[in-house]
Amino acid sequence: MNTSSYNRTRWLTLFGTIVTQFALGSVYTWSLFNSALSDKLGAPISQVAFSFGLLSLGLALSSSVAGKLQERFGVKRVTMASGILLGLGFFLTAYSNNLLMLWLSAGVLVGLADGAGYLLTLSNCVKWFPERKGLISAFAIGSYGLGSLGFKFIDSHLLASVGLEKTFMIWGAIVLVMILFGATLMKDAPQQEVKTVNGVMENDFTLAQSMRKPQYWMLAVMFLTACMSGLYVIGVAKDIAQGMVKLDAMTAANAVTVISIANLSGRLVLGILSDKIARIRVITLGQVVSLVGMAALLFAPLNEATFFAAIACVAFNFGGTITVFPSLVSEFFGLNNLAKNYGVIYLGFGIGSICGSLIASLFGGFYVTFCVIFALLIISLALSTTIRQPQREVFNEAHA
Repeated sequence: MNTSSYNRTRWLTLFGTIVTQFALGSVYTWSLFNSALSDKLGAPISQVAFSFGLLSLGLALSSSVAGKLQERFGVKRVTMASGILLGLGFFLTAYSNNLLMLWLSAGVLVGLADGAGYLLTLSNCVKWFPERKGLISAFAIGSYGLGSLGFKFIDSHLLASVGLEKTFMIWGAIVLVMILFGATLMKDAPQQEVKTVNGVMENDFTLAQSMRKPQYWMLAVMFLTACMSGLYVIGVAKDIAQGMVKLDAMTAANAVTVISIANLSGRLVLGILSDKIARIRVITLGQVVSLVGMAALLFAPLNEATFFAAIACVAFNFGGTITVFPSLVSEFFGLNNLAKNYGVIYLGFGIGSICGSLIASLFGGFYVTFCVIFALLIISLALSTTIRQPQREVFNEAHA
């Protein structure tokens, strides 16, 4: 492939990835439907909302096998299948008349479809731009975050104008078309050869080799902590505002906007910064910001300003961490097996989404959960300041 063709292919792949990520990010508008689905099914909102927990878990599980799917079928086919299954999941959700069907369609099916497309397209796109990994991650994951904002307006309008069932069907059709279109522009990234200054080639770590390194599990703990803190605070921000800060319902609802802006800012700022300074130092910076936010929630006298600032700090770190981590994992373990190596670490997203809620339900209230998150952030900060890159095996090109 000549230089002109190579550049054209990778920029088309980036554009297709951004379109696809925008559509995949639409699943984070789910809370808009809890009340309407609760009325339709005659079930408590907590049971309806459980479908989003299943969605997050399914998303993380399918992300962990995205690399194997790409090896066998290629990025274009897997992304197309992801779009078809996602559209089907929303279509079946429209006809769900009991909780089990809702959990299977909106939870399991939508989560598995979304996760396969998310990590696969992200890691493939990053491999096309080895010289701009942080910036490309910021574009792709930023688009995923923008998808939740964009579809918030689309789904809200549809829900008010055409009703619940038709909203799911139209939503499914829109994301299906967007993902199929994005997939047609994508091509699998070529294998990367990373050379040292002495002209020898480095072996990328396989998943099995990576998992035998302590650095792999140190990164996994950092990622799990960022996801647990971010997802828990995002999920209960409005409740914290009303329960702990005593804000009225309308003011408390502004927490959603604050979190969205901070989340997106973290993705863009830390993602771009990660191309300028060491990526692990960017993670350290995010952890410090999140620690400040959690400390405020635990120890500061909370009012409207301090509360919004605190949750913004946590959301900023969450958005930045999930943006920088693919590039960070590739820096530690190589680009060629990124989807596999990052896929297992990404299970922390699903585990983190459950852990916060589980701790809160076991001990009651927010305080104990905040204490656990604060302790994990301190541990993660210690890990990020002491971790060193694992040594790779190298061999001379003449003997390759």
